[in-house]
Amino acid sequence: MTLKKYNVQPLFAIPYMRADLSHAITPEQVEFIQNLKMVPNQTNLISENLYIFEEPELKSIKEAVQHALDTYASEVMGIPQKLYVTQSWSLINEPGQGMHGHAHSNSIVSGSLYYAPLPNPPSKMVFDKHTAYRQLVLNPLKEKQNIYNTPLNVVEPKDHEILMFPSELTHQVEPNMSKERRYSIAFNAFVKGTLGDFRDVSQLTL
Repeated sequence: MTLKKYNVQPLFAIPYMRADLSHAITPEQVEFIQNLKMVPNQTNLISENLYIFEEPELKSIKEAVQHALDTYASEVMGIPQKLYVTQSWSLINEPGQGMHGHAHSNSIVSGSLYYAPLPNPPSKMVFDKHTAYRQLVLNPLKEKQNIYNTPLNVVEPKDHEILMFPSELTHQVEPNMSKERRYSIAFNAFVKGTLGDFRDVSQLTL
């Protein structure tokens, strides 16, 4: 017997936000970031300086990222508290290099900024909604995948774009299949302000 009348509705959704920050990035800043001292990371190169937004040369970029975080906090999360960048670093993926699946600890929102022109193809970001070991793997058939059941979602970044997403969300970067370097900046953000309720003895001021 075929069920003829039913409906499916969402209970929750995991957001990500993207915005164009080209107005805040100058050619001089691109050159400055690309000339930062880099050291080996697990699968790519990472800047030795892990607080690059504190560099005075990157003031306009830091301000633009903060404005994006303010929008994310108020319009996406709907919270009165403020988000602020904790750490920020530059990354280089050489041809053939990607980034393994990972999430960001001690952070609420994380982001990537593609401050320089991306290679072609640009290497996509792959987001996995599962954050832990799965004893049962029940992936949907390809033709049945939709926003409710898909285990993965893929986002293709654009030049000078910022992507922001919940830090606990597992993500990875596809291998760089071009012959050029893939440049990006990554950052973490935490919350400051008052959380909880005084009378409920759950108040916390950060």
